[in-house]
Amino acid sequence: MNIFLSKYVNKIDTKGRVSIPASYRAALGQENFSGIIVYPSFKNNCIEACSMSHLEELSRIIQSLDPYSDERDAFETIVLGEAIQLQFDNEGRVTLPSHLTAQIGVTTQACFVGKGLVFEIWHPENFEKYLKSARLIAQDNRSILKNKHYGSGE
Repeated sequence: MNIFLSKYVNKIDTKGRVSIPASYRAALGQENFSGIIVYPSFKNNCIEACSMSHLEELSRIIQSLDPYSDERDAFETIVLGEAIQLQFDNEGRVTLPSHLTAQIGVTTQACFVGKGLVFEIWHPENFEKYLKSARLIAQDNRSILKNKHYGSGE
């Protein structure tokens, strides 16, 4: 399984197309669908993106919830109902949906942030602000990772 790593800032052309980082496209290379799935993040002011197989796994997890719960309905609505398939063109670009880019304020540049099984698309300035707060949270809670690794007997 390939994962999404690193941070990239790419230009958005006048037609709304943006090049997906080559390493992300390589991570998607084993997929049957030649593109990405995007949906609005329910955690951050960004767009989340993933492979079709990851979305299928999310769908299985969501479907395992109580069918009458508010939580299941919310996840179905936000993740599945808002998901959009974006196929790569010959140059590895996609056209980001204008309603999603408007929500996060992306116009001329998009910041791609790898987060393992998903990546996020941010307004570059908003991501830099978030990065500062994330760094503080990580520093304050670094013992969680240490305890997980060393506490597991590995």
